[in-house]
Amino acid sequence: MADGREEFDYSKRYHRWSLAAWLAKFRCALRGWWLGSFSQTSFGVHYLVALLVIGLAFLLRCEAWEWGLLILCIGTVWMAELMNSAVEALSRSVSKDYNVHIRDALDIASGAVLVMSLGAALIGCIIFVPKLLGLVF
Repeated sequence: MADGREEFDYSKRYHRWSLAAWLAKFRCALRGWWLGSFSQTSFGVHYLVALLVIGLAFLLRCEAWEWGLLILCIGTVWMAELMNSAVEALSRSVSKDYNVHIRDALDIASGAVLVMSLGAALIGCIIFVPKLLGLVF
């Protein structure tokens, strides 16, 4: 590649079912997670909210099934944000110029994050509000 990054083709370097191929795939996935989560400012908000949710779940002694829902919500919001980041990175590589189709794709990807975040917040309210009201009343 022209920018100095190593091009990686699993099929030429490793047998596709080898341990080395799987480790290489995980290395790329971890690199993607790192790039997506630490190069985007919105991920800081998602991490902060996740820490608050986990702390509140500990304080309110959530049951196992509640923990499962909360962790699922956190994971899906992070996944949606990573996919949004991937669309943003791809759009920057396609064109630096304004393009209505790229704008629409970016807005749709952002909308997916919004929908998932609102759904997660609603689930959080369903779990936490009755517990918090029980402490007050």
